[in-house]
Amino acid sequence: MTHRANIFTLSPHSGANDMLQLDVLVMPQASLLTLGSVIDPLRAANRHLGRQAFRWRIVSVDGSPVALTFGIHLPADCALEQTQGAVLLVLAGYGAPDMAQRGLLHDLRHAATRAEMMMTVDSGAWLLAGTGLLDGCRVTTHWEDLEDFAATFPEVTLVPDRYLITQTCASAAGAGPAQDLMLELIAARHGAALAMQVAGTFITSRRAGEESQLAAIASGRRSGGDPRVAAAIARMEMLIDQPETAARTARAIGVPLRRLQRLFATEIGMGPGQYALELRLQAARRMVTDTRHPLAEVALRCGFSAQSALSRAFTTRFGKPPSALR
Repeated sequence: MTHRANIFTLSPHSGANDMLQLDVLVMPQASLLTLGSVIDPLRAANRHLGRQAFRWRIVSVDGSPVALTFGIHLPADCALEQTQGAVLLVLAGYGAPDMAQRGLLHDLRHAATRAEMMMTVDSGAWLLAGTGLLDGCRVTTHWEDLEDFAATFPEVTLVPDRYLITQTCASAAGAGPAQDLMLELIAARHGAALAMQVAGTFITSRRAGEESQLAAIASGRRSGGDPRVAAAIARMEMLIDQPETAARTARAIGVPLRRLQRLFATEIGMGPGQYALELRLQAARRMVTDTRHPLAEVALRCGFSAQSALSRAFTTRFGKPPSALR
């Protein structure tokens, strides 16, 4: 692939006034919220500039409308084989690993060779990684997929950042990070002032790409919440497969256990041990419904000593055993 320039390193005075074309490949079961996080900041930038500095096309694999997560079908402007924009952005959501079939990966690889830069959002990294084009690159993907992605693509350097920009590929982990990535693109090409105007349009602010997804989620669970609760939650989420006692969590973040228990009761309405179990059970539920992992493996990856232990806790929480969801 010939990359003439990293589109994020252009200054507002070095040719960045040229219109930038993005071809956005939207896969079935992608989220409309995530798609809007990509396109609407660019639309707002055009509005503030009073001209079309960014242009985009919605692309589907074959040019047909794409079924999104909540049932609507999104019309496509063209098929994957017709892409020719400077940027090829791959946006996927649920089921991306199952979509990574040889024919699609072949077409995707050829489409990427026509672009100056690749971008991925949410699970789109699964598809580009399947082409081999991300080997040796640093990327991010949605936090729910980090472990499976790392095991499937050991040649790719995976980081848990919200979004990441390298010379050849930019990646964002979900809807919020995608918006920030677009603000970064706007700032690189047209200045920080325009990016601030666009952020103001949506009454939001830019967050750093290198911020951990889990830390960002934890800190945003309750506006104005205690940062010690956020730190404890982030630690629990990183230790899903090796859960620790609430006392050990308290020691790790530097507060007495009773203080942590009071903080959790105030902020969340349950104790830290109960909350940690809830995180593990929710993770297990996602794996049961969204993957094909054997239930024994799901149990171990969610910190349960055996499948039977998972089944008991799962049934108590959700009213039916995990096998019933399959």
